[in-house]
Amino acid sequence: MELKDRFLKYVGVYTTSDEESGMHPSAEREFDLARILESELKDLGLEQVCLSDTCYVYGFLPATEGMEDKQTMAFVAHMDTAPDFNGNNVHPQIIENYDGGDVLLKGSGAVLSVKDFPHLPSLKGRTLITTDGTSLLGSDDKAGVTEIMTAVETVIKENIPHGPLWICFTPDEEIGEGSLNFDMDICKADFAYTVDGASETEIAYENFNAASARFEIHGKNVHPGEAKDIMINASRIGCEIAMRLPLLSETPATTEGREGFYHLTDMEGNVEKATLSYILRDHDKDILEGRFNNLREIEKEFNKIYGEGTVSLTISHTYDNMISVIKDHMEIVDLAKEAIKAQGITPESEAIRGGTDGANLSFKGLPCPNLGTGGYGFHGPFEHCTLEGMETMVKIITYIMSHPIAK
Repeated sequence: MELKDRFLKYVGVYTTSDEESGMHPSAEREFDLARILESELKDLGLEQVCLSDTCYVYGFLPATEGMEDKQTMAFVAHMDTAPDFNGNNVHPQIIENYDGGDVLLKGSGAVLSVKDFPHLPSLKGRTLITTDGTSLLGSDDKAGVTEIMTAVETVIKENIPHGPLWICFTPDEEIGEGSLNFDMDICKADFAYTVDGASETEIAYENFNAASARFEIHGKNVHPGEAKDIMINASRIGCEIAMRLPLLSETPATTEGREGFYHLTDMEGNVEKATLSYILRDHDKDILEGRFNNLREIEKEFNKIYGEGTVSLTISHTYDNMISVIKDHMEIVDLAKEAIKAQGITPESEAIRGGTDGANLSFKGLPCPNLGTGGYGFHGPFEHCTLEGMETMVKIITYIMSHPIAK
């Protein structure tokens, strides 16, 4: 199947995950793409192809003759799209010989602008694929799924020598659960690559340490006319807590690179009860622990002011920085850099301001840096990619597949 046709087929399948469902997978619709991929892997002749009851797809391609003693590598991409924006009824715009300027998204009237996305002129002359503004495109991560499928098809059809390969597709990455039910007893690989980044120059092996924090505030509600020295307004206390944290210097909107942040994601309540939900991020684990301590001090301070039990804080671990695992397996990073250089481009290894399935898989015993996809503007109506970027990623993945590492 042609790469463009495969990509458009996949993005047409509604697979948005649901962070509120509590199920695994979080949305039954994720099986729709999983069944397609299961069938396609079988058609390509992979072995041990299976679709688990939690919506993970696995397939194994045995090594070609003479390559059986090489390390087993896996390639992983996620099938779900982000719940941040509509992921249904996707209508891509395909712009051949793109001029490098602003693009009107004809479904909504919004503009994909060079001002907001200054890399756009570098894509001039390519075939640009955008949304029409009414939905996500879904290139996060259906570009990665497309590229892996096209690469493994290329290896098979062109009889390219390769080591043992696992192909794996996961659900629910966008809600932080992509590795939750990943079966290491099925995918018995020595290392892996997620294909879930941005530019095709990317090989990333550092990411945020991540946690979530939730303040629950318990107030006391009485008639406001008789409230003196009695009422405790939970919503007002919530506002006070929010104002105690750095207003500008340590938020997502004002940080970059390895700078961490506090991010207030949700705030709701009334006089009786209020909640504040935060995500906390930092590449340095000790600095992240310092953020935890700041929140604990706020909890103590407000309970001292308003009475013990007024404020309760819960901090939950999300994922860790994969560098602590990958640093002992830098040969897999070096192979990816070699593959990128082979396409005439310079590898880039910036720290991810987020996380991937690969972070948690690395801590499960499967070292797993992250490759790019050739996609940009994820999680919203300005998502876009280029056909040429995806074609380059297929070449990079094919190169890696055909250059196995000795045991």
